[in-house]
Amino acid sequence: MARIQFRLDRETAAANNGRGDSVNIPLIAGVFFALAGVAGCIFPVIPGLLLSYAALLLISAAYRWEPYSLSLLIILGLAACAVTALDFLVPKWREKKFGASKPGVLISVIGMLIGLWFLPPWGIVIGAFIGGMVGEILVRKRPKSAWGTGSGVLVGTIFGIMLKVCLTGLMLHYLLKVINWPR
Repeated sequence: MARIQFRLDRETAAANNGRGDSVNIPLIAGVFFALAGVAGCIFPVIPGLLLSYAALLLISAAYRWEPYSLSLLIILGLAACAVTALDFLVPKWREKKFGASKPGVLISVIGMLIGLWFLPPWGIVIGAFIGGMVGEILVRKRPKSAWGTGSGVLVGTIFGIMLKVCLTGLMLHYLLKVINWPR
């Protein structure tokens, strides 16, 4: 019966004379999760922070829990949960504060996705703003409330993306530090 062996330390690689016949699957999966986490900062359907945190846990487990302290993992995990919760709660707060309707918010999300398609990455912000305004004009037929809704969607979108980018960037920093890149 064949066994897959993970070689994680440098002595094993040196004993192998650099042939590279071992594949570090946890490292590759961790980098894949981290990159998916970066994409998740922009695309609302991908849980970016949780994937980035999963990458840290995967790399940490692969290296026998040595790269990161338990306190760092707990703090980053709590921060990821808090930012993810904020990402779900801020739109509700935004709806109440700026008087947005649920269809208006939905059309702003559609506008964000259309904007991403035509003007990446700025189309996310522009599309959300225009989508929020169009949604409110279609639902309430009042341009003044549409402007407030569009502004609220714009502020909330930028705030959410920046929070996710900052925390994901921090997690990516710790990941790259462990895999020693760039050398």
